[in-house]
Order: sequence, then C-alpha cells, then structure tokens
Amino acid sequence: MNDSEALVELALRTLSCKQKELALRLGVSPAQISKWKKGEYMSYDMEKKLRDITNIGDRDPELVLRSDSLEDVDKWENLIRYIADSAMDNAETGYRTDPLLDEEGFLCEQTFSVLREMGVELPRKFPKDIDYDGDDIEDICEILFKENPYSSLIYEIYTSLNDVYGFYVAYLSSTLFEDALLEEGIGEEIEPNLIRLAASKIEDGKGLTSNFDSFKYKVTKEYEEWLNKVKEAAFKAGIPLKAELLELVYDDHDHLGCEAEAESFGFRSSQIHPDIYMNELLQGMRAIHQILPFIMKKLGIYDEFKLDRADLTARGPSSPASRAEESRENENEDEGDS
Repeated sequence: MNDSEALVELALRTLSCKQKELALRLGVSPAQISKWKKGEYMSYDMEKKLRDITNIGDRDPELVLRSDSLEDVDKWENLIRYIADSAMDNAETGYRTDPLLDEEGFLCEQTFSVLREMGVELPRKFPKDIDYDGDDIEDICEILFKENPYSSLIYEIYTSLNDVYGFYVAYLSSTLFEDALLEEGIGEEIEPNLIRLAASKIEDGKGLTSNFDSFKYKVTKEYEEWLNKVKEAAFKAGIPLKAELLELVYDDHDHLGCEAEAESFGFRSSQIHPDIYMNELLQGMRAIHQILPFIMKKLGIYDEFKLDRADLTARGPSSPASRAEESRENENEDEGDS
C-alpha cells in the first residue's frame, strides 16, 4: 500500500462515507478515487486536502491506518528520531550520515516503508516495554537496542546505514556530480535508496522480516544495474574511480565502514581503480596503431616489415616456456650424442 491508497482509506474511515461521497467532496470522479485506491499517483494539492480531512498532518498515512491512535504514531516517530540520533553518535566512518539527520523530514516515512517492504508488521499498539516518557528513555536503552525486536531491528538498519553511507560519500558521491553523469541522470536513484541497501545487509531480522529474501534480491539487482551504469559512464568519460563500486552491493556493512574510515583518514588518497589505467593503456595502444604506419612509411620500411606473431606469445624466445623447451631440446641432443 502506498500513500495514495492509505490516504483514501483514512478519508473514507474518518468521514464514514462511501467512495462516491468522497469524490463529490474532493471534486473528482468516483473512477479517480478507485485509481488512487489502486496506487495511482496523487498530486500534492490533493494529498494536502486528504491530509487536512483526516487531520494527520505530516504523519505516515499507512502507519496511521495500521495504528490504534495518532498518539501511538507520534510515539513511533519520536522513537525513530531517538534511534537515529543514537546511531549517529556511534558512527565510526569519519563521515556524517546525512539521512539520519533527517533535515528534510523523510526518515520516518522511509523507515516504515523499508520495514513493510522487508515484511515487517508493526503492532497496532505501541509496545509497552519501550514506551517511555521523555526523561526516562535512558533507563530503557538495553531493552530499546537489544531486547525489543522492532526497535533493535531499526537500530541495526541505521548502524548499517552509517557504514553504507560512509562508503558512498568516500568513493561514489563526487563521481555522481560529474557533468558527464549529471547530464544523463545516471545514478540518481542511488542515494535515495541507500537505506534500503543498508537494510538488505542486516544479519538478523529478529524473526520479523518475512519478505527479506525477495527484498534483498530486488535491492541487489537494482544496485547492480545502477552501479554498472555509473562505471560505464565513468570509463567513457575517463573519470577516476577510487574503489570497485560494486563493493557497495556485495560487501557487508562492517567492511564498507572500514573502507570509508580508511578513506577519511587519507589511507586511500592515491588509490585509483584499475579500469582507469586500462583505459589509458588502450588509448595509448590505439594512438600507436594509428601513428606507427606513417612512421614506417616515412622510414621506407613499411613494405619490408614483417611481424612473426609467435614472438608475441608465451612461447616467444624470451619467455620462460620457450627457454624450458630449448633446455629440453638441448638435453635430448646431449643424450643422442652420448
């Protein structure tokens, strides 16, 4: 279910009316209501109307729909912000995890969306064991980060996000801002979906992630496609890459965090991905291939020159294999003489 579906359901519930009556109130056709219920895009103005009707403000409409009260929704959102702050405090990559700062206010909605995609069903009532009242939250940290399966799962995702985002900033983000990639919109999906990638790297779903395998497969395939496009574009434009970008997909988040930390301390400052060296080598070989015939004609040796391709193989006279063969032939000749 997306926001359009959830908002329509909430409006029908709030007004205790049918789709036809809601359509009249909104000034649209009943068919449009049906389209929204099937997930069709809803304009910003219409979304605002429905939010005003349901009185949910900026809250996640699907979470409101699945919760017993707006008070419980507020508790979940406050909890998200506290866990994000705690995860930020424990980051060790040397880079700031901007998504956890939540300056644009999307973190709660993104988190609940990822949990749903993983197959997590949040309880309708906010869990009592992590229900805190302002100042007493420090007293339940053990329960919050280790014992309660929902809050500890969210904390694990945010910890993974620290490492994933650190690697992204250290080795990828500057490349995506190169003109050659910006103009084509290559890689623009990568940063907004990093929380999904981070969630796909958790090791323990706390028994809550019923859809984890298909979720991980989907995220992996998406990132393989996006990153390969970035690599291809960077190769064509001669943009240096400081790491194999697919590490972002295949490596665990701890390794990514260590790589990011090494870069933040300057340990990887001179590292350039071998694709760039190969590109320079191929360009040099093409230049030689184009220029050499003119030089040979100028010297008058073009028609006389013949190349024995055997000299370029592993069996050439200077290769170890050739020397070994010569040694065996010499030994055979000595035995024949004796």
